[in-house]
Amino acid sequence: MSVALGLVLAAGVLLVVSPWLWPRDPERRPAERSRTMGAVADLLARAGVTGVAPATFVALDILVGLVGAALTLILVPVVALAPVAGVVAAALPVVALRARAAARRRALRAVWPDVVDHLLSGIRSGLGLPQAIVTLAESAPSSVQEPFRQFRRDYVRTARFEESLDTLKANLADPVADRIIETLRMAREVGGTELPTVLRSLSQYLRADAAVRGEVDARQSWVRAAARLGVVAPWVVLVLLGTRPEAAAAYNSVGGAVLVVAGLAVTLVAYRIMIALGRLPEEGRWFR
Repeated sequence: MSVALGLVLAAGVLLVVSPWLWPRDPERRPAERSRTMGAVADLLARAGVTGVAPATFVALDILVGLVGAALTLILVPVVALAPVAGVVAAALPVVALRARAAARRRALRAVWPDVVDHLLSGIRSGLGLPQAIVTLAESAPSSVQEPFRQFRRDYVRTARFEESLDTLKANLADPVADRIIETLRMAREVGGTELPTVLRSLSQYLRADAAVRGEVDARQSWVRAAARLGVVAPWVVLVLLGTRPEAAAAYNSVGGAVLVVAGLAVTLVAYRIMIALGRLPEEGRWFR
């Protein structure tokens, strides 16, 4: 019986997401898919995950949600809890990617001033702009050397600075990198003698910004920890209660289902508010 209910639940979830997977309007389908896959591809790039296609990640995410819902229904016989578990299970890979992207951004924020300093040293030593960027393949911090090595390979093979710069920007996938790259692109296109001064000012600003963000982020970490604890604790209690037959019967009623759904909505809203209070504003990508 539990397996049959799990299959019915999986079919229901598939029907719910079917308007996005198979829209009726054929003209809207490519645009909607391109926007969705573009957002997923950007998230994968910001997290530093290479070799995984956006469509593959979306398919695995849906599969994780279905498996989580089915397992929950088998282990805890509360029908209303299964969709909640499916939503949570499907959200876990996205949350993990966002956490990885945030950690990568924090790590890169500490190295960008050194990258700008190395670039400035190369320009002041008389190197051309492409050659100064190529030298970063060896002189830059190890965490960002590989994208600059890819730039060196592309530029040596094609000698097309703009295309190699676009590839470098896509591989780095960072707002600060976007600012540096667009500054270099403009200097290449319009020329001028102010590039060393601009890079020196940018290096000073990046160091000051990283110091301030690090201090504020450390102070706000308790807000995020409290938000996560407040989200997890009630649902752990609910799962434990759901293993008891009398509690499962109560939650399988109409009132119990409404309570579970309302609890999910309140949990999501409260979590988003707590995270918003403990989050610093982040820069957006430039000219993607």
